[in-house]
Amino acid sequence: MVSLKVGSIVEGVVTGITNFGAFVLLPSGETGLVHISEVADSYVKDINEHLQKKDKVKVKVLNVNDDGKIGLSIKRAQSDSTGSSAPRKKGSMPSKTSFEDKVSKFLKDSDEKQQDLKKNTESKRGGGSSFSRGFD
Repeated sequence: MVSLKVGSIVEGVVTGITNFGAFVLLPSGETGLVHISEVADSYVKDINEHLQKKDKVKVKVLNVNDDGKIGLSIKRAQSDSTGSSAPRKKGSMPSKTSFEDKVSKFLKDSDEKQQDLKKNTESKRGGGSSFSRGFD
């Protein structure tokens, strides 16, 4: 039996699917588990929408327990297989810009709402003071 190194990326075949993940047969002859949270970068409600039996998948070895259980990840294999950190930078730049745009829009909207609130509050205060003058 070939021992797997944690961090290595290998190709395997999906042999079984459960509601919590997928079992993958590795080239070493061992079977590992890809937990449902390690299938894709986005939330996976139904693993069957992403994987089927006999699918060939690239997986990254996350851990190998003393009892022989092997933890695998498909999403980490995809992000690591194309090179060092270059793909992550490309992937994170649009989301950073997108986040900054969202924050800018939020701040602008918030300022506008605060100005409107101030105007409404000041006009009510003005009306309240003239009302109280009637009782003097």
